[in-house]
Amino acid sequence: MTSQSPAPAAELTGRISGGPSELLHDEVLAPQFRFESRHLLHHYVAIEKTLAAEYARMGLLDADEAHAVAALLDGVGPDTLSARPDANMSDIAFAIERHVETGLGRPVVRWHVDRSRNDLQACAQLMFGRERLIGFAGALAELAEVVVGLAERTRELPMPGYTHFQAAQIITPGFHLTALSEHLLHTQRRLLAAYDGIDACPLGAGAMAGQELPWDRVRMARLLGFDRPQSNALTAVASRRWSAEATAELSLLGAALSRFTTDLLSWGGSEYGFIELPDELSGISSAMPQKKNYPVLERVRGRTAHLTAFHADVLLGQRNTPFCNLVEVSKEAGTHVLAAFDSAHGTVRLLTEVLRRLTFRAQRMREVCEREFLGGFSLANALTLTEGVPWRTAQVIAGKYIVRAVGAGAPPHPGLPGLLVEAAAEHAVALTDPAGLLADAFDVRRGLERLVSQGSARPEAVAEALRVQREEYARVRAAWERRAAAVRAGAAETDRALGLTAAADSAEGAVRADEGDR
Repeated sequence: MTSQSPAPAAELTGRISGGPSELLHDEVLAPQFRFESRHLLHHYVAIEKTLAAEYARMGLLDADEAHAVAALLDGVGPDTLSARPDANMSDIAFAIERHVETGLGRPVVRWHVDRSRNDLQACAQLMFGRERLIGFAGALAELAEVVVGLAERTRELPMPGYTHFQAAQIITPGFHLTALSEHLLHTQRRLLAAYDGIDACPLGAGAMAGQELPWDRVRMARLLGFDRPQSNALTAVASRRWSAEATAELSLLGAALSRFTTDLLSWGGSEYGFIELPDELSGISSAMPQKKNYPVLERVRGRTAHLTAFHADVLLGQRNTPFCNLVEVSKEAGTHVLAAFDSAHGTVRLLTEVLRRLTFRAQRMREVCEREFLGGFSLANALTLTEGVPWRTAQVIAGKYIVRAVGAGAPPHPGLPGLLVEAAAEHAVALTDPAGLLADAFDVRRGLERLVSQGSARPEAVAEALRVQREEYARVRAAWERRAAAVRAGAAETDRALGLTAAADSAEGAVRADEGDR
């Protein structure tokens, strides 16, 4: 093959006479080119190889031509392309085209006939979104594994649970963490649903109305690892709903993680003292030597706010625009999608490490449970169920007893039976075993043991919930693997069709190995 000098940018079109201005290049096109070279280029290459395979199927390229084009595409990388206003209008699609044309020994006349950048760019961007979803799902799975493990280890440690910022009932860290795990599992399912909803290939839509050659869009979708082609050509090039849906899920997750992190911040405060982090995850005060701070938790919670901002940015960039292919929607509105995924990934990584290294202070948590009258609800229940006191009256008696016991400076356990008898007598109630009622209601261990409903904080119920969650996590993990394997299998099939057998066989072997592991 002989090399050719790239043609001037004006020869890319007959509509304008020159390339972009220096300002347009520096401010818009070059930054976009750098971003796409780093994050989307391998998707552009995969798409171009799929197109070459389709040209060969339609008889527009012979086998040698298709192979030559594909081989040159395989040589494309960030270091082989550059944004040149004079040669490629600082556009990555034109840069790839020029790279291949320059490398061919002779013109391949029909290559890129009946093609548009619109569906090319839409497809590359969507493949980028799928890739980031798969990657983030992996980070979320790692967090879930740590959460489930910590929940299992702490499901029998009593701690106070709070409502309205007041000590309410006895729970365990494991119970609380199981709730976090349940939310992570829900997010995984939502991300899978989002992935499946957007797993429709835009390629073959053309500029907006379809194409004039008989492209096999089902085959192209399969070769690129998609479940199906996008059924409407206009939707294929105009919609960037995937970016709004993906960032919406990240925003919802961020809101939930901010709440759980707020609990950790509270538990780590000196008034609670329920948790401790190692020194390497802690901070100090420059002025107050007694302090050990946990700013990493503030970082985690603070970062979750960005996720909502990124989602709002995507929505605002898309609203009030016409439904067609637009740079405003396809590029400007998606400016911070990568930042959204990176921020979510970093937030999850930090929280994963925090929970991996976190220690619950069992004695301190028990002391607070023993100090607070957390069995008040149980006392009212017992008054009704064992003494026959009407429920609302039982609530009044229990409340009066607690007020008087606090006033007398009495601890919750074993309590002062005389005060309970006195409170009950004011409502014409004679108790048969006031001491037994108090001893049982305010016993810390009994606070967990008496919980019998499904989904409760009882350690056995938490263990069962964790068992179910582990099974569901395994199903979700397998579902993500199947989707990732479909992408690898499509790439391998494309390479085989183009005669790139070594790469195809290697990729196919990796797919089979992954399936065997599952």
